[in-house]
Amino acid sequence: MRLNHFLRPRPHLILLLTALLLSLLLPTPAPTQEPNWNLYAGLLKRHLTHTTHQGIQLSWLNYPALNMDRDFPRVVNMMADFPAAKLKGHKEKLAFHINAYNVLAIKMVLDHWPTKSIKKVGGLFTPVWKKRVGRLSGKIVTLHEVEHEILRPMGEPRIHMAIVCASLSCPDLRSEPYSAAKLEQQLEDQTRHFLHNRSKGLRLKGQQVRLSKIFDWFEKDFGNLNAFLRHYRPDLPQGFRIRGHLPYHWALNGPAK
Repeated sequence: MRLNHFLRPRPHLILLLTALLLSLLLPTPAPTQEPNWNLYAGLLKRHLTHTTHQGIQLSWLNYPALNMDRDFPRVVNMMADFPAAKLKGHKEKLAFHINAYNVLAIKMVLDHWPTKSIKKVGGLFTPVWKKRVGRLSGKIVTLHEVEHEILRPMGEPRIHMAIVCASLSCPDLRSEPYSAAKLEQQLEDQTRHFLHNRSKGLRLKGQQVRLSKIFDWFEKDFGNLNAFLRHYRPDLPQGFRIRGHLPYHWALNGPAK
């Protein structure tokens, strides 16, 4: 075989070698880190307390003061264009969208301030959950989309103890932002806390248990519900029975004016 056979130009090999060389020389883009939630943490520290209202123990958010706090729109603006799709892991994405849901639920209330209930923002044909609430990661979203199209498909049932729909019977708004590093502990704590709150989470009387309506609305997300409950309430008696659900109060989880 002649030598010039080996020396003959091969364009496809040249392109392959060029691409390989560029991949070695050009830096690999680093995964996006979680956003800085310090402003949100400060808002929670300033405006969130704990109280009992209408017989319900809960975290109480001072909406009138929050409405005047210049840091709140800064948090909303930070989320608006944050590239959540480029977050590096499952926990990072989960924590980001839990925080985002909670901030956007608050925004929905403040955008229609004053109101006595977030549900009053919606109407007969367009419930509040399907109203546009703002921009998230470059896209206009609804609370429904964040919960049902982003969070629930991530397969974590404890989100239902972490996302807060601005109402008395919702799980409590946590006094700190969620983060990937602390997410497991935070979700465990939220779930345990909610299921020990007899005013809105779980009420035990003899062998009978009454639960938050959350466990009715999203029953499929919890798999074996009895096993889920017993994990967080090992004190439940053997052979306990779920006998209905607690009333769900949609009044605002804070002063209405």
